[in-house]
Amino acid sequence: MPDALDATPYDALLLLSFGGPEGPDDVVPFLENVTRGRGIPKERLKEVGQHYFLFGGVSPINDQNRALLQALREDFAAHGLDLPVYWGNRNWAPYLTDTLREMAADGHRRVLVLATSAYASYSGCRQYRENLADALATLQAEGVEVPAVDKLRHYFNHPGFVEPMIDGVLRALADLPEDVRAGAHIAFTTHSIPNAAADTSGPVESHGDGGAYVAQHLDVARLIADAVRERTGVDHPWQLVYQSRSGAPHIPWLEPDICDHLEERHAAGVPAVVMAPIGFVSDHMEVLYDLDTEAKAKAEELGLPVRRSATVGADPRFAAAVRELILERAAVERGRKVTPCALGALGASHDVCPVGCCPARAPRPAAAGADSPYA
Repeated sequence: MPDALDATPYDALLLLSFGGPEGPDDVVPFLENVTRGRGIPKERLKEVGQHYFLFGGVSPINDQNRALLQALREDFAAHGLDLPVYWGNRNWAPYLTDTLREMAADGHRRVLVLATSAYASYSGCRQYRENLADALATLQAEGVEVPAVDKLRHYFNHPGFVEPMIDGVLRALADLPEDVRAGAHIAFTTHSIPNAAADTSGPVESHGDGGAYVAQHLDVARLIADAVRERTGVDHPWQLVYQSRSGAPHIPWLEPDICDHLEERHAAGVPAVVMAPIGFVSDHMEVLYDLDTEAKAKAEELGLPVRRSATVGADPRFAAAVRELILERAAVERGRKVTPCALGALGASHDVCPVGCCPARAPRPAAAGADSPYA
């Protein structure tokens, strides 16, 4: 095998995702998994689950992960990268622990992890690492020889992630009526998180107002807006906004919310809005409900033309980016000097999460970082 396609020392890739229900009977058990330890009554979970019941109790995320798995396997095969790909979820089948057990039984000893979250934050990175640590601890207690696990770096500014989103915004703009297209505003959306979690996202040196979480999203939004201007000749105004808030009302979360933003833009005389969900890898439930259902209903109430651009999903360019990230990390582990691929002002993210990166409120072991108990 040519060195350029050499993934050693890694012998497998794990696609690690959130998981979602695949039928009405799954909804409440799934939400119990997500909220475990918070003491939320089952009746309240049934209320929360109405979003899923509107779609037959099925989250699209699992099918989207199946599509991404297929895209990765096809890309690897086409380029001669001999690396098996597995899939495990944090909150629903196939469960992470079961998948790692399978990988260990198949003889894999050095595993790379691709998380379906592109940005730095506790919920988007460290919590995945905590779940990895929990799974490894379970297997270790069973007497399983656990594999060494590393996590691919944040890929928010990799061209293979950014370019599909640029094309998505261009298609959404082109779909607007011609008389409102030039004046359209772009609302780049991502998941709202508590201000305190945003402020401590990323390495310690990135902590501050919004932390790495906000800075990374702003950098991607700027890249897309600049590319749209270059390709259309129109300088569309834009703003980073938030969606999917789920916390207690007395705790400050990142704002403005997308629906409030649509009201404000309409009041300011904006003729149309493109909603671009740059914070999400695929069109999962929070995109389908919070944007395609709730935000579009608000826009219809206002009489404001809106379009929603596509997420990256299983775009072949994203699959190619994952391959490039694997080969990049493998070369680093072999002691090679590598120039990582990244767009924008922030440069490539760290390979190994440092101590103090995206801290939890209550410290817990986390794998695949400088503070991992599974070095």
